[in-house]
Amino acid sequence: MLSTRHRCGSGTGPDPKVPNSQEATITSQTEAAAATRDPADGAGRHGEGPPARFRPVAPFVTALVPALVAVALGLWGIERQNSMWRDESVTYQVAHRPLGELGALLEHIDAVHGLYYLLMHGVFALWDGGLVALRLPSVAATALAAAGVSAVGRRLAGPRAGLAAGLVLAVLPVVQEFAQEGRSYALVCAGVTWATYAFLRALDARGARWWTAYGLLLAVTCWLHEFAGLALLAHGLTLVLLRAPRTARWRWCAAAAGVALSVLPLALVSAGQSQRQLGWLGRPGLGMWLQFWALAAAGALVAWLLLRRSGGAVREGDRRLVALALPMLTVPAGVLLTISLVEPWYVERYVLYGMTGLALLAGAGLDRAVTLRHRLAPAARVLTAGLLAGAALAVLLPWSLLLRSPESRKDDVVAVAHAVEQVARPGDAVLFLPSRRREWLLSFPGVYARLHDLALAESPGASGTLQGTEVPAGVLRHRLLTADRVIALADPVGQPLDDVPQEVVKRRVLRTSFQVCARTAVRGAQVVVYARPGHCATRERTFEADEMSRM
Repeated sequence: MLSTRHRCGSGTGPDPKVPNSQEATITSQTEAAAATRDPADGAGRHGEGPPARFRPVAPFVTALVPALVAVALGLWGIERQNSMWRDESVTYQVAHRPLGELGALLEHIDAVHGLYYLLMHGVFALWDGGLVALRLPSVAATALAAAGVSAVGRRLAGPRAGLAAGLVLAVLPVVQEFAQEGRSYALVCAGVTWATYAFLRALDARGARWWTAYGLLLAVTCWLHEFAGLALLAHGLTLVLLRAPRTARWRWCAAAAGVALSVLPLALVSAGQSQRQLGWLGRPGLGMWLQFWALAAAGALVAWLLLRRSGGAVREGDRRLVALALPMLTVPAGVLLTISLVEPWYVERYVLYGMTGLALLAGAGLDRAVTLRHRLAPAARVLTAGLLAGAALAVLLPWSLLLRSPESRKDDVVAVAHAVEQVARPGDAVLFLPSRRREWLLSFPGVYARLHDLALAESPGASGTLQGTEVPAGVLRHRLLTADRVIALADPVGQPLDDVPQEVVKRRVLRTSFQVCARTAVRGAQVVVYARPGHCATRERTFEADEMSRM
């Protein structure tokens, strides 16, 4: 298990060269020649003027470079200054439970994360590497996602666009955030990305092999998080926009039905857990809607620029890319936001994979900008490239530094446990206000075991819950009045207060029968030492006098 002083130490295969079946406006001789080359390798672009001066880039390279960048960014500051927030702590302590206790938990709550917890259970069984082991699967998944986006972009718009799209995904701040998060969202993003690649290959193939791969990939991804199923809606809209043949539409329907049937048991179980799982969510506010519409507008603008031609025909690859990427950016998030007007389910990270659509559009846009740049004088090219690189660095570097600090998350359970360790004495009691903040210590059993948990009825493992169960309010009041010194772990001042009887009793008894001896504020929490009146230590009495003088 983690110690509060712990400092953890510590590709994908090539994209086969296949013809783009949509490029069908040229002579039969040209089509025959095109069948033996990657349509993105230079000269097969309609209406683009002079042939590209760049040598063809191997598919493996365009996928490998973004993956390596994603790995480098993921490993940079992976310990996040030895911090961990409460959602990651859930992953850590649940993945360390015996399989029997894990199964009992999933019957009660968090079934939607069951496959991910099993995966992390296996990771920690192989190597209990603390924070690094907790986050390393997300780093690897982000690298796979970046490689997948590159493969999709290359197939649609060429090697340069594919390379740019993969790099864009790797450096997006929101993707960097979840590349270093001990949760399932980066894995879901990778799964949807490669399912999208299989979907694209299936559209160009005659057999059912790629449709089978598509269905299997998406089914497994939905078991990592069932909201990955919203990608099906995006792909369905892509079929409509591309006016896909009837055969392709029927095969997609069969694959989608298979995905839905495979995830149905999980959906039924998690539907019964939805109130416990998502009851803390509120309906989307104005800020969420503005963020969604801003991203949608940015994507639509790039799409318009790609499809706008001053002369000649629109490139078929650009048309297909827009038809694929724009729905992926907008449909999953838009549908979940709309549902949340009735049943609040929307959290941005649940549809992180939508960022692959933004990356594809941005990659194609950058490819177009590089093409137009060759019309400039050499000096203007250098100046433009320097200005754009400087602007990107100025925007991304501050975000990247912030994401690798404890301040980037809501709280820091490592800091909470360390603060408790500093003030705890033998025989001290502990209270969690509210009870779900017990999570702050569950990943640190050495610290937790030194304290008497006054409110606990059954432990998390015994009760099959995330944070355990608590005794009734009357029993809790009696226990609290028998304690001499209590360490309370509470939300920061100003946060909403739970009105369940146990929480009301905790606050009332502490206020009327105890005095504050010391208060330590840490990221997203406060550790408050209470004692019976007149029983604070000398140093703590000084704190109490200072507190009273400021009131």
